[in-house]
Amino acid sequence: MSELKIRTRATGASAVLPPGGLPAVTTPTGGTVDVVTAVSAPGFNPLDLLYASLAACMVLSARIAATRLGVADRLGEVRADVGGEKAKDEPSRVERFNIRLEIAGDLDAATKQRIVEDAETICTVSNTLRGAPALHATLG
Repeated sequence: MSELKIRTRATGASAVLPPGGLPAVTTPTGGTVDVVTAVSAPGFNPLDLLYASLAACMVLSARIAATRLGVADRLGEVRADVGGEKAKDEPSRVERFNIRLEIAGDLDAATKQRIVEDAETICTVSNTLRGAPALHATLG
């Protein structure tokens, strides 16, 4: 199996909620996103951002999986559609994540399925969600 390469990059996010406004989220690398809360407002709400993180991680992990399998040259577009089901009881949370990967390219069904399975084990976000990490909030 390939050796895991560790690359460091500044990660994290800060959200600022101005009085009477909506949150603005920034990253240490300069990324920004405005957060919406109205049902029909275009943009990302906090749950969308969670799903987006999982979707992005899965497509990137699929490419890594294809490379490890030696089929990256035949890999076409990879698309991840992610949604979820909220729990009906408290606390408010996503009880189930649904991930559907579409993989284009000159690959047979068995290879595509292997890429899906490997991507799920490679993806840092899916591994984190599966692992129930500890959360620690402090007052700054």
